[in-house]
Amino acid sequence: MASGPAGGPDSVSANEPIVGRDAELARVFRAVDRAPDGERLLVLTGDPGMGKSVLLDAAARRARVAGVRVLRAEGSRAEASLAFSGLHQLLRPVPDRVDRLPERQRAALGGALGREPATRAPDPMLVGVALLTLVADLGDERPLLLVLDDAQWLDRASADALAFAARRMEAEPVTVLVGVRSGDPLPGFEHTRPPLDLGPLDTAVAGRLLDRQPQRPTGRVRARILDQAQGNPLGLVELAGAAAAFGTESQTPAGPLPLSEHLERIFADRLTGLPASTSHVLLLLAAMDTSDTAAVASAGLPGAEDTAWRPAEEAGLVRRSGGHLRFRHPLMRSAVYHAATFDARHAAHLALAEMLRDEPDRRAWHLASASPGPDALVSAALEQTADRARRRGGYAAAAQALQRAADLTPRRADSARLLVAAAEAAVLTGDIAWVEELAAAARERTDDTTLSASVALSAGRLAALTTRHTVVFARLTHAADRWATEQPAAALDLLAAAAVVHFYSGRDAQRQEIRRILGRIPPDVPDARLRGWIGAVSDPFHARAELVALLPRLLDDARRRPDRLAAVAIMAWVLDETPLAVRVFDEALDRWPAHGPLPEGLGGAAAWAYLEQGRWERARTACAQMTAVASAVGLDHAMACAAAIDAVVSALQGDVTTARARADDALTLIDPLESRSVFVYARRALGAAAAAEGAYEIAYEQLRPVFTADGEPVHYHASYPALADLAAAAVRSGHRADAASIVERSARRLGDDASPRLTALIARARALLADPEDAEPYFRAALADPDLEHWPFERAQTLLDRAEWLRRRRRIAEARPLLTTALETFRRLGARPWVERAEGESRAAGLDVTDTAPDALAELSPQQQQIIRLAARGLTNREIGEKLFLSPRTVSSHLYRSFPKLGITARSQLRDLIEGPLPAPSGQRD
Repeated sequence: MASGPAGGPDSVSANEPIVGRDAELARVFRAVDRAPDGERLLVLTGDPGMGKSVLLDAAARRARVAGVRVLRAEGSRAEASLAFSGLHQLLRPVPDRVDRLPERQRAALGGALGREPATRAPDPMLVGVALLTLVADLGDERPLLLVLDDAQWLDRASADALAFAARRMEAEPVTVLVGVRSGDPLPGFEHTRPPLDLGPLDTAVAGRLLDRQPQRPTGRVRARILDQAQGNPLGLVELAGAAAAFGTESQTPAGPLPLSEHLERIFADRLTGLPASTSHVLLLLAAMDTSDTAAVASAGLPGAEDTAWRPAEEAGLVRRSGGHLRFRHPLMRSAVYHAATFDARHAAHLALAEMLRDEPDRRAWHLASASPGPDALVSAALEQTADRARRRGGYAAAAQALQRAADLTPRRADSARLLVAAAEAAVLTGDIAWVEELAAAARERTDDTTLSASVALSAGRLAALTTRHTVVFARLTHAADRWATEQPAAALDLLAAAAVVHFYSGRDAQRQEIRRILGRIPPDVPDARLRGWIGAVSDPFHARAELVALLPRLLDDARRRPDRLAAVAIMAWVLDETPLAVRVFDEALDRWPAHGPLPEGLGGAAAWAYLEQGRWERARTACAQMTAVASAVGLDHAMACAAAIDAVVSALQGDVTTARARADDALTLIDPLESRSVFVYARRALGAAAAAEGAYEIAYEQLRPVFTADGEPVHYHASYPALADLAAAAVRSGHRADAASIVERSARRLGDDASPRLTALIARARALLADPEDAEPYFRAALADPDLEHWPFERAQTLLDRAEWLRRRRRIAEARPLLTTALETFRRLGARPWVERAEGESRAAGLDVTDTAPDALAELSPQQQQIIRLAARGLTNREIGEKLFLSPRTVSSHLYRSFPKLGITARSQLRDLIEGPLPAPSGQRD
């Protein structure tokens, strides 16, 4: 046999050539050999029978010959509903490695694999980091090849963890090969390099493959095979074998069939004449529907040496592999299963359920497959399976089990309840279409308003993280309006989700709609938490003082319910109470770490809060986590938000190339009219990048669209912090009058509800735009509140602006201490362009300025800077990797490349370099 069959590890022997796939095989081998142009992650796509498994088998053999360790997992339809079954299969040869992981990682991965009890769902990011660490450790011993075949059938939890790790292995001696059917989604792998697509063989190559068959087809039979196979290698081989079995051309059945049906018929024909014992074990193997040979053995099927298998092996239906038997192709499994009568399949599943009494999840699914109609006991068993899957973080598996349980329960009310629970679990997969399907099914089966409201809220919370803000807002508010008086608590929940969508969108009309519906909810529904959230998120500068006064009470309550801490922190940030927001975010991360695979609503708030308070390294970490989570489930808006914030940090640090690239990433992912918040964030980043280069005309052009043509804010929250930067660009580019009009319009709009931070930014903007002789009162007002030190970069900008004004007024003695403080702050933050500007002003003011270590750090990439700072704090490579979602080897590689740029040779020198006393302006020149 040659190029086509897609079978198990031994589907093509080492001596059999692979016909027609020379270029594809060369690309796969370059990846296995880790050639300079070889990929570390390569996805093979193609229709069934195109040869994906053949190439993966060849790669595995080549790797083993070269001394590479090979770990392999194969997806299956049945096990797609068993959380982490793919990961369990992949890591089965190295069970002891989990125990060697750091404690938190060991607990997360061990809980996911069912090695130890899981009290709650493991953090999916931590499972991914644990897998990354484990794989990196194996790679340290010898090169490693991970092979994932039929990946379209991997369970979602395993696929997410593997995708997370695979995207972070660039520095590891690890190669990942993935085989997936064309057209089947493979979440997490979408943004890899172009896949290796296995298309049909051309006619000449197909003819060569037919010529290599034991009985070479000729004449009209050959033409029919070529026509019906359409270049599918498996079809060519199997049709040639079938034609030979029929004997003469006249005996060959007439009439073309679709390829898959034809092949299933061919395979089913091979069942004719098999002994009853062989047919029985084949049907059991087919009903198992798994490539996990250990699972097959545990089910009590006869071993590979049993004589019952021999006729099936001789018929080419199964193949021995490492002491176990497997079907040569999934279509053969399908043919065996569907050729059996309904009663035979029913009996097979019941027999397997009996054999698998010690594996309740597999047993429940076999009982479900054997159920011809409603069955309360089987439905209950699936509900228990879902509960176990949910505790292990297998949300897709839980939703699948609950959906099937809903089909099997005899009571309509229970069916609706189970569908609502399935939708709630499916929300955490990020699959919005599935959630909406489950929600629609639930609504059809219940008149219970509580359940209807619950399922609407589940669908709305996920949809809020997509970019369809207008549609989602309308759906949430319609449901809230419907239940405002009948189910007021549910209506408040729905309005709380709608407020998040409004924040993303920024449409003024949406705020009015929220107010209208809120007015319909009876005032005696006592939920200050939700009412406060709705008010703060949808209209933070209306009755701000009342909302700020509510925060301590909400915080006290949240400390008894730590799952609510993040919401209080978000409210504090939206209200410009950033110091409180940061403290509560820190507390939330300590007491209630991420426990689901989706970003929180307004998840970018934490990154913004850390950025504003000068903890730029922590802001980048928050962006990295948000990106990792959102990319795994395809939530473009969350990815765009993280990219925009990351762009702002890059711009402030002087990495304008990265800033522009990340801002462009953000703008590409969203519609500016749908996601005004991200649009404004990206524009602020681009404005900061231009200002960092001294290109103030460009900076103004980038910042001006943050406000409408008539000077209104494009976004009711995100636009205002840009006022001072807009003014700074305007005075240096000839747009003073336009900027002054915008600043004054914003000041009137905010009125007494402006936060102290915005009051200071408006005062700075007025100082910059005023005539020089009129600027001083505004500068004093901008620096009057000592609490503004909690926004160190903004305060340092104001200090620098005032010092420049003072120096130009020849009040140099007053300017010097302001310059000293500003320069110290810019250096501490690593804001290189502003360091250079402050140094220039300091020299002009007669201060003696020397270069400092942060200038060396500025030569590093943002990620290298993060790694250096964490290493300086004494964190190990593993600890750094866990924080930044990198492998330890990647961390080591960055450190190795960074040391020469920093002028150091040892890790022990980092603390003095980073945390030692920073040289400040040391004195005055005569």
